[in-house]
Amino acid sequence: MKKLLLAGAVALFGLSNAQIAKGTTYVSGTVGYSSTENNNTDTKEDNFRVIPTVGYFVGTNVAVGVGVGYASDVNKTDVVNGYTKTTNSAFVVEPFARKYWTLGEKLYIFGQLSVPMEFGSDKREVSADNASISTKEKYNAFGVSIKPGLDYFLNKNWTIEATIGDFGYSNFKYKNAKSIDNYRFGLDLASVSIGVKYVFAK
Repeated sequence: MKKLLLAGAVALFGLSNAQIAKGTTYVSGTVGYSSTENNNTDTKEDNFRVIPTVGYFVGTNVAVGVGVGYASDVNKTDVVNGYTKTTNSAFVVEPFARKYWTLGEKLYIFGQLSVPMEFGSDKREVSADNASISTKEKYNAFGVSIKPGLDYFLNKNWTIEATIGDFGYSNFKYKNAKSIDNYRFGLDLASVSIGVKYVFAK
């Protein structure tokens, strides 16, 4: 029975010598657009995000990298004789480090530590009777995030990866206001991100 359990554990976790070599480079990223209209409240919301990412393995199964991109959220509500509109746009930078552990020849589990940062502005516009008033505030945001994930190699160049949950801290501050702190602890199974990446195999 012990031998059977041991064989099952080996099959399940795929005790393998497969490793990701030092000097390996990969590219991935996030590209997304969504648009939502609520005809009950005459509200429309558009979200756009593009953040290409580059990673480099500084050691066996250890990678560092950075994502750099742009994010925009626009929310518009029509009112009598006018509208209200909020536009949030930001330059995004997210350096990170990853540690991989081998589960099988093609399957890895990893832990990622990242420092997401945003440098943006919030523009609010109110229009009524052909007259409009707008205000604009700059903000900075930064945080520390830890995410567990799985990475499966379809072949030597393409992988599918998934991160589950998000543990960490974030700080948001308008230029002329006090900061807002947010702490996140716990594994939120509703927060799952799936993507692909291209590996320049050595």
